Amino acid sequence: MTRSEIREIAMHVSFALGVNPQPVDELLDRLLDKDYYQTLAEEDELYAEYPSKKQIEYLKEMSQGLGEHLVELDFYIEKYAQGWKVGRISRVAVAIMRVSMYEILYVPEVPGGVAINEAVEMAKKYEEADTVSFVNGILGSFIRGELPEGN
Repeated sequence: MTRSEIREIAMHVSFALGVNPQPVDELLDRLLDKDYYQTLAEEDELYAEYPSKKQIEYLKEMSQGLGEHLVELDFYIEKYAQGWKVGRISRVAVAIMRVSMYEILYVPEVPGGVAINEAVEMAKKYEEADTVSFVNGILGSFIRGELPEGN
């Protein structure tokens, strides 16, 4: 399983937290239950391979961080979406941007450009072209506005 796939699973966690706020630990316990995970594999090839211990640690770190910083990340989305409230933006696009912004702000070993590129690629999988451009624009504005020294 690649780091990109872990990001995508983290996006699914972010989506779930946005739809049904719940303790992250409970959500992850359910998600990472091997029997349940196997049922997900039947629906989505992303879940075909159960993550390694190291990958689970990264997923948990990302998911905990997303849960802890959800309000902050949504604030940034609204700030750079200029006139758009989070509730008007596709929930999938919001979940993707949260993951990217979290990595840009809190995972120093991931360069900002990589986080944005990963988000754009994920958006291409789930969204229409205009939403992909919207996500790219918001994330580009975010990184320029919040990390002016470049990242």
